[in-house]
Amino acid sequence: MKHNSTFFIIAFFLFGSLVYAQRFDNVKIESVKVSDHVYMLLGAGGNIGVSVGDDGVFVIDDQFAPLTEKINTAIKALSDKPITFLVNTHFHGDHTGGNANMQKLGVTIIAHDNVRERLETTPKRDGTSQPKEALPVITFNDKMSIHVNGEKIGVFHIDNAHTDGDALLYFTKSNVLHTGDTYFKGRYPYIDLKSGGSVNGYIEAAKLGLQLIDDETKIIPGHGSLSNKAEYQSFLTMLEALRTAVLAEIKAGKTEDEVAKNEAITKTYDDLNYGTGFINSERIRRTFYVSLKK
Repeated sequence: MKHNSTFFIIAFFLFGSLVYAQRFDNVKIESVKVSDHVYMLLGAGGNIGVSVGDDGVFVIDDQFAPLTEKINTAIKALSDKPITFLVNTHFHGDHTGGNANMQKLGVTIIAHDNVRERLETTPKRDGTSQPKEALPVITFNDKMSIHVNGEKIGVFHIDNAHTDGDALLYFTKSNVLHTGDTYFKGRYPYIDLKSGGSVNGYIEAAKLGLQLIDDETKIIPGHGSLSNKAEYQSFLTMLEALRTAVLAEIKAGKTEDEVAKNEAITKTYDDLNYGTGFINSERIRRTFYVSLKK
């Protein structure tokens, strides 16, 4: 009987792994030129940033493990040089899932201190731990600079925004900003309260991003199509409007359920289809309430 139980457990995980891999069979990696030598790759998961040049290929995020081969093929179409460095904007699997594969290709992975810690301590969906190869080998605390392909890339940590390990990356010469998941274009964001995220921190992340850029900056959001300063500013306006509205409800003594049911709070942005993404209208109202109630 014990042997049968073990067999079924193994079969369950093998079947789950097969289904997981098949999810990505039809995913195509699309390459979008952002500047002379910076590109955005879209596939499944967070948007990838790519810088190509004489120093090699510099990458931001790597989506899911089953997509690594497709991502690598797309990058090879942009440059015949090897991938040298990769920065994780935070620890979520749709941005770090390919880490182990990338390290096996000789890529050096960089991330905030908290990203490595969360990858070490947060089990994968199947309950197993991340392999050593998936962990960043260079970590930073506040900010750092990377000099590659003829320009300085500023890497800035934002406390308690989408998670507790978020990074914004600004290409100073190309005038390109990669926001990671501190910006979801045209939709309500996912603020991971269980992983150190907060509404106030998220708003501060958008403010920092806007301080770094000008009207000509191209913005690679964590999710969504290529963006610009005006759209980014509208996103911040939405966040601040929801914060003001939910704080008023909290001050009036409303409960979480009452706020969650109050569609008037988000109506302006619901009408703009902000609630059609991963986070719907009720969920964003709950997120704001729980975070601001603290």
